[in-house]
Amino acid sequence: MSGNDRNKIVKYRKPLNINIGMVIFAVIFIYIVICVFMYFTQKHIEGHQVKMGSLSSNNIYKGIALREEEIVNAAHAGYVNYYAREGERVGVGNLVYTLDESGRLADYLNAEAYGNTLTGRDLNELKTEILDFTNTFNPENFSTVYDFKYGVEGTVLKLANANILENVDKINNSGLSELISYGRSPSTGIVIYSVDGYENLTLEQFTKELFDTKTYEKVQLISNELVEAGQAVYKISKKEDWSIVIQTDKEKEEELLEAEFVKVKFLKNQNTSWGEVSSFTNEEGDTFVKLTFTNSMVTFCTDRFIDIELILEEETGLKIPNSSIVEKEFFIVPKEYVTQGGNGKNYGVLRETYTEDGTATTEFIETTIYNETETEYYLDDMVLRIGEYIIKPDSNEKYAISKRGSLTGVYNINKGYADFKQINVLYKNDEYSIVKSNTQYGLSVYDYIVLDASTVTDDEFIYN
Repeated sequence: MSGNDRNKIVKYRKPLNINIGMVIFAVIFIYIVICVFMYFTQKHIEGHQVKMGSLSSNNIYKGIALREEEIVNAAHAGYVNYYAREGERVGVGNLVYTLDESGRLADYLNAEAYGNTLTGRDLNELKTEILDFTNTFNPENFSTVYDFKYGVEGTVLKLANANILENVDKINNSGLSELISYGRSPSTGIVIYSVDGYENLTLEQFTKELFDTKTYEKVQLISNELVEAGQAVYKISKKEDWSIVIQTDKEKEEELLEAEFVKVKFLKNQNTSWGEVSSFTNEEGDTFVKLTFTNSMVTFCTDRFIDIELILEEETGLKIPNSSIVEKEFFIVPKEYVTQGGNGKNYGVLRETYTEDGTATTEFIETTIYNETETEYYLDDMVLRIGEYIIKPDSNEKYAISKRGSLTGVYNINKGYADFKQINVLYKNDEYSIVKSNTQYGLSVYDYIVLDASTVTDDEFIYN
C-alpha cells in the first residue's frame, strides 16, 4: 500500500437506528404542533351560563353624618381616666370619667393591678372587635387604623376599670379621694371620645368645603391625658335619629325629592336602611341632600364621613353580559300567512313558485318564529327573500315580503349552534343587563349563550 493510500482516512457514518421510542416521540411532537397551530388559527367562542341576578343603579357618595351631640367639658384641670367604652350607651348619672388633679391615680391602679385579669367573656368581646376591623379594613382609608386603636383602648379601659368601681373604698382610703372628681353623664346617650367642630352643624350651614377630608381635623380624646378646665373630655349623642348629608346636582336632587324615601346601602358594613329626603341649596348654588334615619346611629357614632350608595332602581331577572347582546333583522308577516307543516309541529309559510312550464304552485317553507305581536310574526330572513310572494292558507290571497324589523337578543348555544333568542331588557348598566325570564321566544335560567356575540354568525356551529 502506497503512502498516499495510508494517509487517506474515510469517516465512518454511523447508521440511523429508528426505534419505537423515536417514532412515538415524533408522533407526539407532530400532534402538539398541529394542536398549537389549530389553537391560534381557530375562532375561539366562549360560552356563558345564564343565571338569575339583579342590578342596581349605582350612586355612590361620601356623606357627612349629623347627630344631636352634646360636648361635655372638664370642670377643672386634671388627668382624665375613662370608665365607659366609646360607642356604649350610658344613662343619666352613670360614671363616664374621673379627673385626677395629682396624676397619681394611674400609678396607684397599676400598682394595685386592678383589672389585669380579663374573663373569657371579656376576651371574646375584644376578639369580636378585632375581627370586625379585619373584615372591613380598606388600605385606602388607613386612618381607620387609629380609630380602631382608640376603640380597642376604650374597650380595654372599660373592662379593666370595671374592677376599679368595685374598689372605690380602697381608693378612698388611699388618700387620693380628695384629689379625684367623678364625671357622670348628664343625659342618656352614646359616649364618643372625639371632637371635630361638626357637632352643631345644620343643613343650612353646609358648604362644599366641609367635604374636603384633607382639611378635616378630628381630635381624639385619650385616657390619662392632662386636660384644662373647660376643655372637652367627651361628647354624648342623645338620639337614635340621625342624618347623612351629600352634595348632588339639581337633577339628582329633584329625583330624590320626588322619591321622598330612598334606600341607602352603607358601604362600611353593606347594611341598608331607608332615609327620608330633604334638601338645601346655598347662596353659591351648591345643592345638598339630607337623608334622615331612625336607626343604625350607634353603628356609625364615631364616623363623620360615611360612604353610601343610593339604590334608586333595582330589577331582578336573568343577568347577562352586555357583550352577548346583538340586534338582528327579520321579516315581519301577518299571522294569517303562517301555517303548520304536515307533521303539525313546525311552522312555515306557503311560498309561491313556478314550474318549468310557468304554472304557479306553492311550496311549504319551514321558518322559525322569533317573536310576535297581536297581528304579526317575526320570521327568519335566511330562507326568504324580499319581493317573494307567500300565499294565505285556504285562499288565493298573496302577500309580498317586504316589511322588516329588528329584535334585540343573544345567541343561545344549548344545541351546539348559534340560535338567536329574543330578549326583553328590563334594566342595564355598563357591564350587565337584566332581562325577563321564561318568555315564549326568549331565554331561561341556566341556558348557555355566546359571551361575545360579535364572534359568531347565525346558525354557526360551536366547537367546544
